[in-house]
Amino acid sequence: MADADAKPKFQQSKDFRPVSQPPDFHPELVMATPHDGLHFWQFMVAGSIAGSVEHMAMFPVDTVKTHMQALRSCAIKSVGVRQAVRSIFQTDGPSALYRGIAAMGLGAGPAHAVYFSVYEICKEFFSRGNPDNPAAHAISGVCATIASDAVFTPMDMVKQRLQLGNGMYKGVWDCVKTVFRDEGFGAFYASYRITVLMNAPFTAVHFATYEAAKGGLMGISPDNADDERLAVHATAGAAAGALAAVVTTPLDVVKTQLQCQGVCGCHRFKSSAIGDVIQTVVENDGYRGLMRGWIPRMLFHAPAAAICWSTYEASKAFFQKLNGSSNSGTIQ
Repeated sequence: MADADAKPKFQQSKDFRPVSQPPDFHPELVMATPHDGLHFWQFMVAGSIAGSVEHMAMFPVDTVKTHMQALRSCAIKSVGVRQAVRSIFQTDGPSALYRGIAAMGLGAGPAHAVYFSVYEICKEFFSRGNPDNPAAHAISGVCATIASDAVFTPMDMVKQRLQLGNGMYKGVWDCVKTVFRDEGFGAFYASYRITVLMNAPFTAVHFATYEAAKGGLMGISPDNADDERLAVHATAGAAAGALAAVVTTPLDVVKTQLQCQGVCGCHRFKSSAIGDVIQTVVENDGYRGLMRGWIPRMLFHAPAAAICWSTYEASKAFFQKLNGSSNSGTIQ
């Protein structure tokens, strides 16, 4: 039988002493970061830079596309890219290609900050450790566009009206005041539903294609992947942007109709029902009217996506190096 008075030896031990920490040990300075080694705000900054650079660089092409997608009652009646550009030059001069760029500048930065940060968060959540999951990339893209379109749609509407306005508005603020006074707040979101319906498949195709193309290109020469990173991102982005643009052109035509109704003689719709808009387009221009502007749309999105992804990935790489250098002296 064990002695009842026996006590565990460790109770008498003096070996347990507090371990002193180094004088420069500051555990509160060690911060957890999301995947890819970046903080949430860094994804937002990288996305904002990428979106602004993309849309500013490609704005003239977007102006041509907007003119081509308007109904035939507008001043620009030709479907051809060359004829549309010539008509814009003859009507308002070369400066008309940049009309509305201020509205784009105000909307693109914040919208893309939301766009890419939401995408990265959702990609990490839905991938569940599998970076090559195309379904996760597609779903994450849909979540990203729902959030970013809520930010961008009002400024996109202002931008397109200025592109077609033919002197109807003096600028961004005048357009906002006029639309709000004459049509109410709802006019700023008249195309939000069709924008989401268009951008949901667009981003699903875009992100899934981009991630797949990037992975395939990186796998061709993995030893030189770091040296060829810029070319890989640009090529994968261009392929993804072109494919997604062509597939979703009919929905983009409907969106343009809703955002530009009543401007420059464009048809005004009794409701924002998608079916009514499609029927009107088909009655006025046939089924080919639903594909109006697909060439400039593809010419816009292919290089735009190449610029956007290259800028975004370069910004991410910058922040990764910045975080690495700031954490190099931190004891973790």
